[in-house]
Amino acid sequence: MEYRIGSPATLAIPAPTHVVGPGPGRRAGPRHTAAMTAETFQGRIGRTWRESTPWWPPDPTPPAEAPNVVLVVLDDVGYAQLGCFGSDIDTPVLDGLAAGGVRLANFHTTSLCSPTRACLLTGRNHHSNGMGRITDLATGYPGYWGRVPRANGFLSEILAGAGYLPVAVGKWHLTPEDETHQAAPRHSWPCGRGFQRWYGFHGGETHQFVPSLFQDNHSVVPPRRSEDGYHLSEDLAERAIGYLGELRSVAPDAPFFLYFATGACHSPHQAPPHWIDRYAGRFDIGWDAWRERTFARQLEMGLLPERTRLSVRPHWVPAWDTLVPEDQRVSGRFMECFAGYLSHADAQIGRVFDFIRTLGEWDNTLVVAISDNGASAEGGPIGSINDVRLWNAVPAGSEELRARVDELGGPTAHNNYPWGWTMAGNTPFRRWKREVHQGGIADPCIISWPVGIPTDGSVRHQFTHAIDVLPTVLELIGLAAPAEVDGVAQAPIEGVSFAGVLANPDTAETHTIQYFEMLGSRGLYHEGWKAVTFHPFIHLYNDGLDPDAPFDEDNWELYHVAADPAEVTDLAGAEPDRLTAMIDLWWQEAAKYQVLPLDNRLLAALLDPRRAPDDRVTQVVWPFGAPIPENRVLSVRNRPHSVTATVVIPARGADGVLTAMGTVLGGWSFHLLDGHLRYVNNFVGAARHVVSSPVRVQPGAHTLAFEYQTEGNFRGHGRLLIDGDLVGDGDIAQVAFSRYNITGGGLTCGWEQGPAVGEGYQAPFRFTGHLERVVLAVEGAEHRDAQAEFDAIMSEQ
Repeated sequence: MEYRIGSPATLAIPAPTHVVGPGPGRRAGPRHTAAMTAETFQGRIGRTWRESTPWWPPDPTPPAEAPNVVLVVLDDVGYAQLGCFGSDIDTPVLDGLAAGGVRLANFHTTSLCSPTRACLLTGRNHHSNGMGRITDLATGYPGYWGRVPRANGFLSEILAGAGYLPVAVGKWHLTPEDETHQAAPRHSWPCGRGFQRWYGFHGGETHQFVPSLFQDNHSVVPPRRSEDGYHLSEDLAERAIGYLGELRSVAPDAPFFLYFATGACHSPHQAPPHWIDRYAGRFDIGWDAWRERTFARQLEMGLLPERTRLSVRPHWVPAWDTLVPEDQRVSGRFMECFAGYLSHADAQIGRVFDFIRTLGEWDNTLVVAISDNGASAEGGPIGSINDVRLWNAVPAGSEELRARVDELGGPTAHNNYPWGWTMAGNTPFRRWKREVHQGGIADPCIISWPVGIPTDGSVRHQFTHAIDVLPTVLELIGLAAPAEVDGVAQAPIEGVSFAGVLANPDTAETHTIQYFEMLGSRGLYHEGWKAVTFHPFIHLYNDGLDPDAPFDEDNWELYHVAADPAEVTDLAGAEPDRLTAMIDLWWQEAAKYQVLPLDNRLLAALLDPRRAPDDRVTQVVWPFGAPIPENRVLSVRNRPHSVTATVVIPARGADGVLTAMGTVLGGWSFHLLDGHLRYVNNFVGAARHVVSSPVRVQPGAHTLAFEYQTEGNFRGHGRLLIDGDLVGDGDIAQVAFSRYNITGGGLTCGWEQGPAVGEGYQAPFRFTGHLERVVLAVEGAEHRDAQAEFDAIMSEQ
């Protein structure tokens, strides 16, 4: 008798429509995309092996000669900040990429980080991805849930199913902060979305000398200290090279997909000093003159229509000539830091490209390099030396910036340039990141594939969008989007391939309509025309606009962007019927892509019931684990609290951190220094308040505690106790109103992330005794400043 389980049938695994045998030089390794089950088994099972026929599901196989794919995502780099888009900043690697490939001069994004990255990796609009805003400002509507649905498969998932080896290096920011700790689910982390390996950071930004790093599904510390020359951009390049080398050591023929997302050039604008110093004096001409010279180069390069006019400097940006010489020097130094940061990142990208050349695979590597949004204006009118201070209502003034100018670009500063340089970085466009005028959504894009597309450095002027990258990559490879990914039926791809545009500059525009919406501002592109309206979400520019005004009262503008890409001539009055039709079309697109309901009340997102205050009164923290994100830590700000550590001090004595929150830019640290118990309150990097004990902690088992009593108005008194006995006390003149830090400095136990919160020691300053645990305990209601929380979240996008 023969037993047959199931019948021969097509394998139930997601597969591209183009699946062929390995081409010359291509052999995929065993990477089954579905478990073998009785329902899919196509062999024969008898009573013994003599009557049976084995069968294995076929390995996914890429098309013959499928290229490697590299997607480079820069952060907060404006349209005019790469050399190949008109800048005088040195970016020879990306300029060389453009010279041997194609530039898209009319490429667009969403104007913010998380939304654009979701578009790039899924080919769907940001609201379709639940990323109408950044992932940390989710609300209870489908377009704003802050998590990309499984029906919107990632490029990494699609390519893995076609035999590719996907790895991610760098910034992610597609996981909510409250899911970035070690007890969180990993389904939205890179390795939960198709990448085999990941090394990088969550969130919008991180310290470039002491970053908060993750590898695959766990937290890790940087491999070197800043004092030893560490910088994140270099580390990311080394890790990317390492991953590719590991792949090629065991799978020499399978194509890879490298997602390489730099921290540059998001603030903090930190770079090795010699990279910054090479720009000394370069920007003394000021942002007005720099902008005019850049615009002239853009016209000469053919990036813009011949009759393009430069947009007018907005009234809230001061003319460079109105700045006194001391402030011009500070502003110039801010820009020198940005330029050094960008040039340094460009060089690290070059190291990755060079390794691919060393592999002998450059000619068959498809590279797409973009920025996620326009240049950032978060530095405000004069620039910021520590963004934490902006949302704690104590920004550094001009006098302090002059005194600390030499700190800019280094580990003790979280610098972000003044918005005059933002305006210049988006030349020739209006406005900037977070807004849907061209300065926020028009970005550089470079495509290179030596054996597959033109290599003449030519420019394309057809409208393209971030959602078009995925379908273009698939078409160039020779794959169709799968109907299912990991058993989940897929939503339609909303982007349109521009592969034909790359091949022939005379090809008709394939993407003819695209809506825009961010934080209440809206726009619509349609066949060379753009309707746009700015709706503020906070009072910011002193322009008389009210964030609370009804959306129906917004002033819509109309531009023929095919001839006027800088949005200089508003044709709303001359073409009222066209404008009305485009506004109506915007509402249709908004309904289609989950944009509604319109809501610019960002504080409402922070006060959502889902984000109810923590009702715990104690939290136990165990030593030497990963940093805990600040929003997962019991809030001690402006409320009575205690921090209690249970320790054993060895005979030789002990030093080191018991527990700490934050970095040199703001936070607190409870530690032993030279055997003395000590608490340091670092108020946003502007002041340190130290409570210390004059007596040494003696060998043996002890309970070490810090107690804080508030005196109101964010002031209080601290006490140090050893086994319940008071050993020191002192006033703490100011505690933080809002978050302590935004560069990833969460709560640590037994060590500090660094740079150090206090003075007199260097992080990580690991505790050298035995630390059993630390307990945080609080009294009273949690203090919450929703506006400050919002400012904190927005400042790191």
